[in-house]
Amino acid sequence: MKEAKRTDSELTAVEICAGAGGQSLGLHLAGFRHTLAVELDRDAAATLERNFSRIASAAGQSQPVIAVGDVADESVWKPEDHRGVSLLAGGVPCPPFSIAGKQLGSSDERDLFAWAVEAAGRMQPDAVLLENVRGLSMPRFAGYRQAVLDRFAEFGYRADWRLLEAKDFGVPQLRPRFILVALRAEFAPYFAWPEPTPAVQTVGSALYELMAANGWSGAEAWARNAHRVAPTIVGGSKKHGGPDLGPTRAKREWRSIGVDGLGIADAAPGFDVPAGFIPKLTNEMVARIQGWSGPGYEWDFGHGKGRKTAIYRQIGNAFPPPVARAIGFAIASALRKEGHPVGEHGANSQYRDEVYRVLREQIGFISLAGLRKALGGSLTDDEIERRIAFIRRDFEVEERRRGANVNYRLGQWRAFRGQAEHVRHAAFETDRLRSRIS
Repeated sequence: MKEAKRTDSELTAVEICAGAGGQSLGLHLAGFRHTLAVELDRDAAATLERNFSRIASAAGQSQPVIAVGDVADESVWKPEDHRGVSLLAGGVPCPPFSIAGKQLGSSDERDLFAWAVEAAGRMQPDAVLLENVRGLSMPRFAGYRQAVLDRFAEFGYRADWRLLEAKDFGVPQLRPRFILVALRAEFAPYFAWPEPTPAVQTVGSALYELMAANGWSGAEAWARNAHRVAPTIVGGSKKHGGPDLGPTRAKREWRSIGVDGLGIADAAPGFDVPAGFIPKLTNEMVARIQGWSGPGYEWDFGHGKGRKTAIYRQIGNAFPPPVARAIGFAIASALRKEGHPVGEHGANSQYRDEVYRVLREQIGFISLAGLRKALGGSLTDDEIERRIAFIRRDFEVEERRRGANVNYRLGQWRAFRGQAEHVRHAAFETDRLRSRIS
């Protein structure tokens, strides 16, 4: 078995569902050295390969392994082979939780969040960082979130969630991301969520230089009009989503900023373009809005005819590097036990679900009245039943009726955690799932 050893000064990372490297770069800037990155998409994996090669060469370090394939395929990598790593990080697929989708959660074959938790249990890293979309923070997934927290507790971690906005970390874009950080008990007291940065960048200030690069006379006026943050960029998937800036509503918001969201341009407007022209963004501009901006944030997405859509998809699906950097610094500080321990991480999460907790702790069936009593009367019967309806979408819930009384018992979690009989395996064998992952 391989051991990812570290010295007191070295922090190592394994990253799953790494994409094109937004989180990778942020963690690198926070002081983590990757030993492995796993990614399904070959274009994104090639981008990781190019950039990790450059980073490793500049630092005189060995290049991390880039494993291409399904992260849950044991032939691609085995979590046990990477025991001793400082951090397991990743951005598992978002569609199961996306507000724009059906929010199928555990019933979506693309769901890998629960699997990632099990991978952490097999690896036993010092810390875990997983990010996803805002939808996972909604009441619909309260039971799912509680199951994740409970499972981490069983593995000896203290875990909690936080909704962070990219705009609060110098990124000129809203892009809310729901972040989970889990740490071993000895490190958890030293962790504090990163504070927002005081400087707020706008689309205009971020892109003026690029928009004026070819001599467009309207660039200055355009930048003044674009004096706000951008809506969330949507990268899309191979099956859905070409190189444009999101659904109809998002395109309207872009238009109000002075950007044509119907596609991606090959270059900035030229000197002969009228001043009142509404330009499209180039991939370089989109990357800057995602946070690839300034010294240290250089990143090569590749070039070549016919690659515009593939490059846009890599950029649009990325985790903004400055946000990953801020969280990475906070985790690194905790792993080095810097500062005074505060001891609060995971103690009083606002994202817990007491209805799920009572059902889980109950050995047999429990009535609605019993649930209400166990919850101290804090919820009405209607609210308890609504919560159970949400839980039922991700877990088996047995129901037994005795006259007018209904009794409940919590069953199995439907989420994919590596089960040999799970439908996800068949979906991958037919390639039905691969084309839908984003």
